[in-house]
Amino acid sequence: MGNIWFADRRSSRVMTSDPPPPGAAPARPGEPVAIVGVAALDPGTLDDVVVDVARFGIPPLQARSMNRMQLLMLETARRCLADAGHPARPLPAERTDVVTGLCFALDRQHANALRVELPRYAREVARAAVAAGADPDSAARAGDELRGLLTRRLGGSPHDRVGEMASTIPARVAAAFTLRGRTLAVESAEATSFVALAHALEQLRAKGSDAVLVLTGQRDESPYAAWALDEKGRGGGGRGSGAGVTPGAGAARGAGAARRAGQASGAGRPSDPPLSARPLTPGVGAVLLKRLSDAVRDQDRVYATILDCTLRHDPRPGCFRPSRSAELRQRTATASLRAAGVDPGTVQYVEYVDSAVPTGAEATAFLAGPVATSNPSTPVATIDPTDPTDPTGPEPTGPTGPEPAAGPPHRPPDAVRLGTGDGRAFAHAGLASLLKVALALHQGRYPDQAAVPDAEPGGTVPRSPQPGAPWPTGVRAGVPRRAVVQGASLTGTFSHLVLEEHPGPTAGGPRAGDRPGPRGRTRRAWAAATRAVPVAVVGLGGRFAGAADAAGFWRVVSSGRTRIGPVPDTVLDRDLYHSPGALSLTHSYTDQGGHVPVPDEPPEDLAVLPPRYAALDGAQRLALAVAAELFVPRQVLGGRGVVAVGGTLGPTRERRAHAGLVLDGLEETVVGLPALAGLSALGQKRLLERLRERTGRVGGGLPPALLDGCLASGVAALLANEYGLDAVPLAVEAACASSLAALDVAVAALRSGTADYALAGGVELACNVRDMVLCSALGLLSHSRNAPFDAGADGFTPGDGCGLFLLKRYDDARRDGDTVHGVIRAVGASNDAKSLIAPDVAGQVRAMQRAFAQVDFEPCTVDYLEAHGTGTKVGDRVEIAAAARLYAGGPRAEPLRIGSAKSFFGHTFAAAGSAGLLRTLLALRAGTLPPNTLLRTLNPALGLAAIPAEILTEARPWTRPPGRPRRAAVSSFGTGGINYHVLVEEHREEGSGPR
Repeated sequence: MGNIWFADRRSSRVMTSDPPPPGAAPARPGEPVAIVGVAALDPGTLDDVVVDVARFGIPPLQARSMNRMQLLMLETARRCLADAGHPARPLPAERTDVVTGLCFALDRQHANALRVELPRYAREVARAAVAAGADPDSAARAGDELRGLLTRRLGGSPHDRVGEMASTIPARVAAAFTLRGRTLAVESAEATSFVALAHALEQLRAKGSDAVLVLTGQRDESPYAAWALDEKGRGGGGRGSGAGVTPGAGAARGAGAARRAGQASGAGRPSDPPLSARPLTPGVGAVLLKRLSDAVRDQDRVYATILDCTLRHDPRPGCFRPSRSAELRQRTATASLRAAGVDPGTVQYVEYVDSAVPTGAEATAFLAGPVATSNPSTPVATIDPTDPTDPTGPEPTGPTGPEPAAGPPHRPPDAVRLGTGDGRAFAHAGLASLLKVALALHQGRYPDQAAVPDAEPGGTVPRSPQPGAPWPTGVRAGVPRRAVVQGASLTGTFSHLVLEEHPGPTAGGPRAGDRPGPRGRTRRAWAAATRAVPVAVVGLGGRFAGAADAAGFWRVVSSGRTRIGPVPDTVLDRDLYHSPGALSLTHSYTDQGGHVPVPDEPPEDLAVLPPRYAALDGAQRLALAVAAELFVPRQVLGGRGVVAVGGTLGPTRERRAHAGLVLDGLEETVVGLPALAGLSALGQKRLLERLRERTGRVGGGLPPALLDGCLASGVAALLANEYGLDAVPLAVEAACASSLAALDVAVAALRSGTADYALAGGVELACNVRDMVLCSALGLLSHSRNAPFDAGADGFTPGDGCGLFLLKRYDDARRDGDTVHGVIRAVGASNDAKSLIAPDVAGQVRAMQRAFAQVDFEPCTVDYLEAHGTGTKVGDRVEIAAAARLYAGGPRAEPLRIGSAKSFFGHTFAAAGSAGLLRTLLALRAGTLPPNTLLRTLNPALGLAAIPAEILTEARPWTRPPGRPRRAAVSSFGTGGINYHVLVEEHREEGSGPR
């Protein structure tokens, strides 16, 4: 991502990139991005880092619910900003984004899932005890003793639902430092860091942001992930492979990790691991990024500049496994070097971050091609420009061509040095290498590490640098030191990052007390902007309560009848978890929801074998079913793409697996309960046998497909691979705004030209006992049913669902003859930086203003607002007040119509924005203003007359205003003050498209 034209005339250094694809926006200056702040915590002491929560304004009650990674990232963010001179030096806080990269569930997520699962397990203990000969009273006491013991160890708070979320981390950082840009968390297996950096580059180069704080982190939160990861490496990569392999020599270390995880959860000692496992490598780090021109203007210290970050994906159906395609690796590197305008012969150091799963292919085979054996007299383009499969296009010539080449005809084998990163650092792997290389460039010394062994005599593989050896100046006069960081992920993504030293006069850097240099005029968030490239929705699909597809969705909306009702007993065990009217840490006071059954079988046109399908998370299965609707008829998608799916970074599949692992280790605790002291040794043996039978825990090996269901980005990777999409997959979490945050990522990639198509949306199964209990504890759920804007609204009702959208640039869609369901004109984003829970009028207005800064029409020309509409009195009132601030201006021929899909399908959390967008697009297509349901008495405190606005309770024709298309807006707001606002326009076949 981020391959755009740039010419830096001040330094007489010309940089080039791929020519813009057809239909792309006029190229913005793709200038280098400066690293102006860095920080990293010592991996060996992460558990010892003491974080003063009071310093960040965190109440003690909330602090008890925070996951450990949130504390570590807060401290890392503080150090990074301090390294950049903040707060003494000004930071463009209004337009500073916070992007975090994480992978696998966090400790608080594991603890909460285990705490909610305990009552079920305790009941099975009591039943097994009776079957083993214990009297019923003793058996019941044993269950109570077990629950009490573990509940005390696990802890619990009403704020657990907010504290456990991955998206709370960037939101908490934004609040702590009053940063009001976009906030989101991303995950893409070992490519996580690169995905976060690529998105940051796109936003900075498009001037959507003025600074981006990127944080990544990885901890070994559970031995389950490490075991599944190692078995993935041993199990091979065949389609549907499920056979295990003999454990290796690391079993003792894996057992230790399991014991530590059990102790951290307060649940006793889990059983010994079934297989060997190397723990994940811990680490937390951060970089603060700015456009180079801004950094120079502000007299920032610049550690290094990022010239390019290119990502490519190799789609292969079947179990996730790293790609062995040396050709695609080569093409990724060549495209990235060309985009950076860098002659491969000028690169002096290459760091390779391999996948945590070995492929059997040597990394050096990849590295030796575009860099190590390059001929400086050869142009940057090493791919045949006439090759129609070449994604990079022909090499530009003339004044914007590559740097003039000079030097020897062949590069000596020791001209480039090779280092290795740690793929087991997973989400942090790429950023850890970036930090290491950037600091080395700044210090003029090679990275202080041992790298891969030297090549055999006579070989061409580059030699490793000596630890801390001096880094010579560029390969020729006027060429700065340059380096590359490359990576690969187990889902099939290749990453390539090009870095360069910044030898400017500010290289020594400012001290925290230095006065800032002169600054240009601050750009207001709503200042006029260059018209953004319209994006067409060329495909859509959805599955929500009572609606198996998009057509069914619209039938439900048209009917005016809600699909919210009692969730099945298979979802909510009412004997254990339902307690009407009571606020509790262990029960839900409601049993209502918009339930969607998880598919039992994959779509007919996909060859997903049963063992692998059984290992997938429910959200993955649901998304696969919706994708089958989206891709009927099958489409040929040319070029490069991105698959961004909003969801929870911590899938249910992994949380349940961890809980099962810990519960398996409770056998000694169970037989030692005082209430069962009367059982004989034979009785104890029978108890454990019955318990294993009743809980289905019979042990056995772990199949290689097991890890597939534990990755949040596995939803996107599954869609990319099974449908053969050359599209980088990633998961996005922005709380209840996740779908629109994913849409924002996709639209940014299309507008920058780094993607030719995008698949975006969201999925979540919110009707689960864990979320219902956790949300009830904070009093978020309605005691009846979701009723947005009603005077009696008292909270939301959870709902399951998935909505997906296929996107192209509007001109490309017209050229290709695609059906256009609607046109996305703008996506605005902001963070309140005020409260994690309470909505804020100013923050929501800020997102709306940033959306309208991208278009050439006024808010008074928007006909319909699909509101977030959670159905809480405060939330509804704040949302309407924010809309009044913007939509009340200007002459309005008709009242603004406002609605919310939640009254029909419930609050689908990460999928909420996709439900709102789907409803809006279908309404545009039908020419019908959609109704609301469950609205009995309109809340008089909303102040609709000030806009003026109207909330419909029945469908009405949507009359097209004279001289313009129908227009709508979609809002989605998430816990943590995360705000998104999307502007949508109908496509008119008879017209000329968006004006």
